[in-house]
Amino acid sequence: MISQTFTITNSVGLHMRPAGVFSSAMQRFQCQTTIIFNGRHIDAKSVLMIMAAGIVCGSRIELECDGCDEKEALQTASELIYGGLENV
Repeated sequence: MISQTFTITNSVGLHMRPAGVFSSAMQRFQCQTTIIFNGRHIDAKSVLMIMAAGIVCGSRIELECDGCDEKEALQTASELIYGGLENV
């Protein structure tokens, strides 16, 4: 298992469209991906769970990846959070 802490910089946070892009990207991986936010464990492959978490700009989240392709999943998540989600 590997994990990394991120600060959400997307001006609108993980609302519907960014949450959808993020969860779709995580679904491509076999490993289990979990967002830890405010003490809650959220399935990073579930757009509904991500949206319900209320992750706004400035929120700090931890992403845990556990499985055979965990490094690739964490790298993809990092690229999305720090680059791609702002333009979604």
